[in-house]
Amino acid sequence: MTRDANFLNAAASLGYSFDGEIKIGGNYVPVVRDGHQIYVSGQIPRVGDHVMVVGRAGGDVSLAQAQLAARVCAMRALALLKNSLGSLEKVKSVLRINVYVQSSEHFTQQSEVADAASELLFSILGQAGAHTRTSVGVFQLPKNATVEIDLIASVE
Repeated sequence: MTRDANFLNAAASLGYSFDGEIKIGGNYVPVVRDGHQIYVSGQIPRVGDHVMVVGRAGGDVSLAQAQLAARVCAMRALALLKNSLGSLEKVKSVLRINVYVQSSEHFTQQSEVADAASELLFSILGQAGAHTRTSVGVFQLPKNATVEIDLIASVE
């Protein structure tokens, strides 16, 4: 099965479509390519105009909900790559992701939240989805989002 088909299957299993325009807010671009590297700006778990998961992990947001947020963020990043490159087949390797988790004071499972994004990337891209990663707990994120993820990939 192709990576693009894997992407569509993952979107269907999440119950969301990532085919439309990925909205950004502000004076920046969502994707910048420099040679064989492509940088994807931070993505929050927004589908259309709605941020799907808001609040603090370990507070009003469960670990499972935060993991869903991470999957949606990763799907948005992949959708931007797909739109920019024409196909996810052109991704040679995801080099790095940074996962920011809006966390309650005693929440320490940021890496488990990030695992959901890492597993999704690997399930869609195969070995090209293996990456380095940082997961960080933060006080606040834009739009009260629970998770934000940025990504750097190597491409053809």
